Amino acid sequence: MKTCATSLLLSALCSTAFLHAADPNTLSPEEKQTGWRLLFDGKSTSGWQALGGKPFPETGWSVQDGSIVLAKGSKVPDIVTAEQFLNFEFSWDWKIAHAGNSGVKYNLPDPAKNLGFEYQMLDDTNHPDGVKNGTLHQTASLYDLLQPAPERKVNPVGEWNSSRIVVNGSHAEHWLNGTRTVSFEIGSPEMQKAVAGSKYRSVPKFGEKIASPLLLQNHGDAVEFRNLKIRPISNP
Repeated sequence: MKTCATSLLLSALCSTAFLHAADPNTLSPEEKQTGWRLLFDGKSTSGWQALGGKPFPETGWSVQDGSIVLAKGSKVPDIVTAEQFLNFEFSWDWKIAHAGNSGVKYNLPDPAKNLGFEYQMLDDTNHPDGVKNGTLHQTASLYDLLQPAPERKVNPVGEWNSSRIVVNGSHAEHWLNGTRTVSFEIGSPEMQKAVAGSKYRSVPKFGEKIASPLLLQNHGDAVEFRNLKIRPISNP
């Protein structure tokens, strides 16, 4: 059994007791003590910009009722953190519209482009990508590379889900609603094989460990994000 003492840092399973403060977009005393900080205060877009270092989009993306909201059909860039991260624990809440598709990307080999590891967020039942391409493209997968654990629980469309990405050295994990869905070693033979068999096989340096922004994807569908929190990890 994986315990707090033996698991990768403070994983979602071990830190559930204090990961969520009473109100969205706030930190509990325990979170502050253990190094968490907000990437979104529920009011402003400070710390976020359009992909490529451009100003935050004036349309499409907005802040509404304590969430970062993307309107359906918006022809605007993805948004990224102004800061780059190498080793971290990142948590957020999200909900997606009917037949919606979005994702959070990290470990981008070129911060000016939107190619990188992707935590998939999808209406698995109604979006064609999930139906046609199976579990490699479903919620909490490492998109197009690793399928998510079958025991994961995805809340219905229109309800909030809680997700997490952990990267510490070469080890990485995805979590969804308290369940670990993906675990892998960056640069391992298994991951190299997965990349070689994926749509990313011709992307230079794809799958190598690199500091990069975190990216919220515009896939043309309505999606909301809140409770975006980060805990940088010191890893010599």
